[in-house]
Amino acid sequence: MKQFFIAVIGTIVGSILTLFILFFGLVGLIVAMSPSAEEQTGLPGGRLVLEVDLRESRLDQPSRSPFAFAETTSTVDIVRLLDRAERDSRVAGLFIRANEFGMAPAQAEEINRAIADFRASGRPVIVHSQGFVGTSITNYLAISSADEIWLQDTASFSTSGLAGEVPFYGDALERFEIDAEFIQFLEYKNAPNTYTESGFTPEHLESTLSYFGSIYDVSLANAASGRNLDIEAFRSLIEASPHSAEAAAEAGLVDQLGHVAAARQAALERSGGNASFTTMAAYRLSGTLNEGGPRIALIEGQGAIVTGPGIASPFGGDPVIGGDSMAEAISNAASAPGIRAILLRIDSPGGSSVASDQIWDAIQRAQDRGIPVVVSMGGAAASGGYYIAAPADHIVANATTITGSIGVYGGKISLGDTFGLIGVNFEEVTVGGEYASANSANSPWTDEQRAAVEGQLADIYDDFTQRVADGREIEIATVREIARGRVWTGEQALENGLIDEIGGFMEAVAAARRLADIEDGQTINLQRFPRERTPFEAFQELFGVSAEGAQSLAQLNALMNSPEVQALIEARQSAGVGNELRTRAVQPQ
Repeated sequence: MKQFFIAVIGTIVGSILTLFILFFGLVGLIVAMSPSAEEQTGLPGGRLVLEVDLRESRLDQPSRSPFAFAETTSTVDIVRLLDRAERDSRVAGLFIRANEFGMAPAQAEEINRAIADFRASGRPVIVHSQGFVGTSITNYLAISSADEIWLQDTASFSTSGLAGEVPFYGDALERFEIDAEFIQFLEYKNAPNTYTESGFTPEHLESTLSYFGSIYDVSLANAASGRNLDIEAFRSLIEASPHSAEAAAEAGLVDQLGHVAAARQAALERSGGNASFTTMAAYRLSGTLNEGGPRIALIEGQGAIVTGPGIASPFGGDPVIGGDSMAEAISNAASAPGIRAILLRIDSPGGSSVASDQIWDAIQRAQDRGIPVVVSMGGAAASGGYYIAAPADHIVANATTITGSIGVYGGKISLGDTFGLIGVNFEEVTVGGEYASANSANSPWTDEQRAAVEGQLADIYDDFTQRVADGREIEIATVREIARGRVWTGEQALENGLIDEIGGFMEAVAAARRLADIEDGQTINLQRFPRERTPFEAFQELFGVSAEGAQSLAQLNALMNSPEVQALIEARQSAGVGNELRTRAVQPQ
């Protein structure tokens, strides 16, 4: 027994020591990975050619995690950095590695617009592609406004249109006696069809073909314009794909054939010959994106909309929009001194109707304080994403943004009969009302339960459509006609009155400037709410230590590891001084 307790105590002490070492190791890791002052400001001397690699996947907005050191530059930051570079005399040109397989349509459209604006400043834009391998037109759209497109001569040009696949599990679930019960408001709210149908319903197919066609037509028009090609001739070329590299060059789809090394050299020569390459990440660290002047609050949200703070792990995970967090950010921005307008960037397929309504209320309160609110839509602002955009004073979306989907659905999948196939039986016990078992995964709804769920969803749909009618100042009958759960592209949404302007982030900034009565040409300060946390502040949240304390520990750790202190310790130990207490700095594990 004594040995048992000694073992238990030893295990506990060992665990505490392990956590202690991990704690100090993380502190050291933060210090090691945090950019130094030199790294934050150092760029090659002389003129610069910015490099953008579109082959890397990226978020719409920068991650809120301060530990995302290796994260690629977000779409919003690429747009802002290219806007800054237009006015930076150090920047002589732009070199881009093209995406080979396809990009989100709105992301490609917005990057293409930013490239065109940069090119209009008189600096060259050179692109190199190792093949347009995927058949999607979006990878070509993204770079079509460049001065010069290079294609590796052994690669191919396969861009030919858009394609997608939708899985349907209805027959499979029926085979295993799985009961999928869903209620949709209304016939175009097709997300549950994956579980209830064996193929497209007429409404599902109509909606999908409609927005696919809209995205394709917009992409064709923009890419043809960027290449100075006749739209119908360009359509014929695209739909005749695939092409060899030589055929693509002969048709004017690309300008030069060659390897990336030759394209990089061409970029340097076109930029003046004495320039140096620098990445977007390095350029981002070389200076602030803000230029001073009147302040506009920038609040960003991407991912599913959920109740609560919606804080993902600081070390990774899919981003979400927390109702509490975004509502608080809007409230804080509206009450902050000097804020002239709020710019809300949304990239979300929707989520909780309750959280969406909470954010809607926060926007209303900001407007009541006289603060105009502008929404910039990213790749998607659909369902709940559109709900939170609806009350804005001005809504800007890319032509290929997925939006609308004004509707709601709810349901469940019941597995009781499925378990019965293998001899498993669930006996249900309830007290109280009949609705108590409505969410059971082992029994289908009763008629009364189904009616109750339908009533709840009908209330949400009524609230949603009324919010849209009020926010967009559209008759409720018109809203109910264009709602019904149907997805629209930004181009279609403009025709239906659901948005105000086709454009990207910078067009939304211009709209916020106008509504805030800020003169054209005057620099503005886009202030993020909430502000970006430092690694030490995130560390405080994880371990409950103050940011100042963590920083002090890190500084102590660095001091103890310095060659001077280590030499002093070794000298004292060699002289026999302090052998009874040996000091050792904590090393990152």
